[in-house]
Amino acid sequence: MPATHCTIDRAVRVTPDLVAAFADLVPQLSPGRTPPGQAELQAILDDERTHLLVARTPDGTIAGAIALVFYRVPTGLRARIEDLIVSRSQRRLGLGKALMQRTIHLAREQQAHVLDLTSNPSRGEANRLYLTLGFQRWETNVYRMILDAPPPDPAGGA
Repeated sequence: MPATHCTIDRAVRVTPDLVAAFADLVPQLSPGRTPPGQAELQAILDDERTHLLVARTPDGTIAGAIALVFYRVPTGLRARIEDLIVSRSQRRLGLGKALMQRTIHLAREQQAHVLDLTSNPSRGEANRLYLTLGFQRWETNVYRMILDAPPPDPAGGA
């Protein structure tokens, strides 16, 4: 089913189908990460800075999602895309592109100065999509500290 048959809207309330959809979608993006439950999804929806968009097929099934996060820094309003996920059964039909285009539109509408995202280089198809949509690969170092894992042993022992 082409993406043109799907609707994309901001999620406004937690429903059983939203919880079930993320239970299915999150492992497709990040195996090993626990999908958000009802309370976590409610916290996302309650945060006015985060826009959680979901794509639904004509029968109402959630087939994809994307998060758009706005934040202010001294250099202006920024936006960041996180967790673009399209269900395996809906890939290569234009749904990822449609979710991205809607997100870009929202970021412009809110007058964000810049829109950032990161993508694993192994996700070739996704990286090509971002380039075709006008994103530029930015030469910078990305540093990450995993905060929900035990800290390393400073003595170097196990």
